[in-house]
Amino acid sequence: MIETIVPSIGKILVDKGWTMSTAESCTGGLVAATLTDFSGSSAWFSGAVVAYSNDVKMAQLHVPQAALMEHGAVSEPVVRAMAEGVCKTLNVDVGISLSGIAGPTGGTADKPVGTVWMGWHVNGKTYAEKFIFSGDRKSVKDQSLQTVLENLLRILEES
Repeated sequence: MIETIVPSIGKILVDKGWTMSTAESCTGGLVAATLTDFSGSSAWFSGAVVAYSNDVKMAQLHVPQAALMEHGAVSEPVVRAMAEGVCKTLNVDVGISLSGIAGPTGGTADKPVGTVWMGWHVNGKTYAEKFIFSGDRKSVKDQSLQTVLENLLRILEES
C-alpha cells in the first residue's frame, strides 16, 4: 500500500507547489526514510527532525515546555506543536509528527504500549489523532508509518 500512497502524496504536493517534512519521535526517522525511498521525492520532501528527547522537541520544534510537563511527550498538544514546529523550522507547507510508546517497555495504565499520537499540519490547519496499535516494537512502528501516511493522503485530498 505504501507503494501507491507515497507517489499519490508526492503528486498532490507537486501539483500544489507544496513541500513537506516530518517530526518523528517513536518512529525514529522511519517515515522520512520511507518517503525518500521514492525517486523524485526531493521535489517535495525537504527534511526531518528526529526528536526523540524532549530537549530536541523544545529546541528544534518549538514544543512548549509546559505542554510536555502537563501532558507528556505522547499527547495531542505535543504532536500538534511538533507538526507546526517542523513547518516553521524547515519552512515547509506540510508537516507530520509522531510521538508514541513503541514498547516493549514504557507503557502506563493511561498510555499503554502501542499508544501513538500523530499530528498533521496542512495548509495552515492542524489535526491530531491518537491510535493504539498492537504487536512488538517493529509492528507498532510499521503500523504508525502506514497510518500517518494514509491520513496525510486523505487530508491532502480534502485540502
